[in-house]
Amino acid sequence: MNDFNKSLLIIAKTAIKDKLNNTNEIKSLKTQMLLKYPILNTPKATFVTLNLHNKLRGCIGSLIATRPFIDDLVSNAISAGFNDPRFNPITSNEFINTELEISILSEPKEIFYEDIVELQNQIQIGVDGVILKQSNHQATFLPQVWEQLPKFDEFFQHLCHKARLDINCIYNHPQIFTYQVEKIK
Repeated sequence: MNDFNKSLLIIAKTAIKDKLNNTNEIKSLKTQMLLKYPILNTPKATFVTLNLHNKLRGCIGSLIATRPFIDDLVSNAISAGFNDPRFNPITSNEFINTELEISILSEPKEIFYEDIVELQNQIQIGVDGVILKQSNHQATFLPQVWEQLPKFDEFFQHLCHKARLDINCIYNHPQIFTYQVEKIK
């Protein structure tokens, strides 16, 4: 792993530790990292995933790059640890054993399709993250979710469910966007 990727993991871990310990080490770390890596001032969309004993413990992120990379990373790390509605806030004991993964997202691109076969031909299983939108409902799965749900139908049923839609919502022709990630762990 290169120094830049190690630095990203340090930033995310420090943000969570600060929240746990009621400290503010992230402030000086951000200053140092911005000097060393000016790209951290460029807008990027990130997701931070926390896994405890190989089970999801939190995952929060941004789909669109709207703020500087470093701010997006810090915010999503804190949110993954403390604001994921599926979990209680992480504890210090849990954090010690938690594996952290950062996903840096490419810009989402809309997929235009006439039917399910055409959609299926445009989705790269195991490579594409997918955003599904219908009415006021939206959900996404990172490309890593293909590891647990490798079949197209199953993947999209779960994604529809996550969006709080009928599990066969894909047949209602929702908007579909794909993106790729650079994964760091």
